[in-house]
Amino acid sequence: PWRIISPFAQINGHWTFVGISGMSYHGGVLGVIVGWWLFSRKNKITFWTLAELFVPAIPIGYFFGRIGNFINGELFGRMTDANVGMYFPHATGSGLRHPSQLYEAFFEGIILFLVLWPLRKKSPFTGFLGGLYIFGYGFFRFFIEYFRQPDAHLGFVFLNFSMGQMLCFAMMLGGFAYWFLSYRSFKKTASAVKPGQKK
Repeated sequence: PWRIISPFAQINGHWTFVGISGMSYHGGVLGVIVGWWLFSRKNKITFWTLAELFVPAIPIGYFFGRIGNFINGELFGRMTDANVGMYFPHATGSGLRHPSQLYEAFFEGIILFLVLWPLRKKSPFTGFLGGLYIFGYGFFRFFIEYFRQPDAHLGFVFLNFSMGQMLCFAMMLGGFAYWFLSYRSFKKTASAVKPGQKK
C-alpha cells in the first residue's frame, strides 16, 4: 500500500523514481468529498457551500491531467480501424488505438467546464453544481469507456461492462443522491429563515 503514496521504489537494490501509481479517479473523488466534509465540520462551513466554490474549476485540472496521460502514452483506448486511430508504443500489439485520453479531456474536461462555469452564479440551490459534476462526469466517462482499453488486471467485470463503467454508474447514482441531500438541506435552511429576513 505504501507504493500508492511513495513515488520511489527499490529496484535492483537502488531507489528509483517510478511515479505515483495505483490511484483511481473515482477513489480520488471519494477522498476529496471526505476531505471537504472534515474541513467544513472543523471550520463550521456548510459542506455544500464549500464544495460549490471548487467544483466549477475541477474539469480544467482534469483536462490537463488527461493531456498528461496522452503525452505519456498511457490509458490508451481500444484497437480501431477508424481514421482517429493512433499508435501507442506501450500498448500490446501493433494496431492503432483510440486516443481515449483526448476524448476524456474534451468531454470530461472542456465540455463539463463550459456547462458548470456559467451556472456558478445561477445555481437553483446550493449543492446543484456538485451533483451536476458528479453525474456529468459519470455520464461522459461511462460512454467513453467503450473506447478505452479496460485495465489488464480487471477486464470486463459484469455483462461486458468494465470496472470503470460500473464505477461511473455508481457516480451517476451518487450525483442524484448528492442533489437530493443538498436540496433537502437547502429547503431546511430556507424554511428556517424568518419572513423578511435575508437568506
